[in-house]
Amino acid sequence: MTTPTHLTYRQRILTVQLHIQEHLDEELSLDRLARVAHFSPYHFHRLFRALVGETVIEYVRRLRLESAAVALKTSDKSVLEVALDAGYGTHEAFTRAFRQMFGVSPTQFRAGQNPLYTPQETEPMTTAAAPTHDVRIEDVPPRRVAFIRHVGPYGSAGPAFARLMPWAGRKGLLGPGTVVLGICHDDPEVTPADKIRFDCCVTVPDHVQPDGEVGVQAVEGGPYAVLRHVGPYDRLGAAYRWLYGTWLPTSGRELRHAPAYEVYVTSPQNTAPDKLVTDIYMPLERR
Repeated sequence: MTTPTHLTYRQRILTVQLHIQEHLDEELSLDRLARVAHFSPYHFHRLFRALVGETVIEYVRRLRLESAAVALKTSDKSVLEVALDAGYGTHEAFTRAFRQMFGVSPTQFRAGQNPLYTPQETEPMTTAAAPTHDVRIEDVPPRRVAFIRHVGPYGSAGPAFARLMPWAGRKGLLGPGTVVLGICHDDPEVTPADKIRFDCCVTVPDHVQPDGEVGVQAVEGGPYAVLRHVGPYDRLGAAYRWLYGTWLPTSGRELRHAPAYEVYVTSPQNTAPDKLVTDIYMPLERR
């Protein structure tokens, strides 16, 4: 049985998780994170491990290495630059940690070797299926969202949405201007499936506060590349690979350190899978 105290603890740990992902390039000491959660370091460390399944150090280390792996795939930064961004002082220390986690060196990973994780879909999205002119650049305002975090494969996030939408309905938050979106924090070709973080979200006004398992966060505004995908959700992975692997390298744009997200233009409740419309928002550096 979930008690109010248990929900409060989960809220406080979730606040720490949000703080970590927003400050991943900073020093994240145990004392600092314990203060964010309003726990003593002694109790915080044990609560975090009990509720998240990893120690704080393991969690931060994994996110930094996964972020580094994404940078190796999507940027032209040298391995040393990526290592320094991930908090490693030397190329050698980074290579050891990277190899321990992914089974290959950073250079091998960049070349396409990845023995630990296999993409869920192998059929690439062709240029014909998503021509470059279908990508538009938008300067998007910040969005304030209420969300329930799902941890696990992206394809199994449905139950979290099934809890979020009735909650929003009871609060009177669903209207013509409400945007339903999903924040994709992890690359399924980098992060183990059981650790993928996905936030099921609805936009909300400023007065809405966290409530039980429902958190509140700001989605960063700024320039985004937007690709419209028409079809079932299980084909979104191919669209992401085309956007990051084909469009981005020839676009002249740089990725911004913020998660991508999806806006669900149509609802699976009243739309056939092959007619579903999803806009993928990829964050870009401002020119």
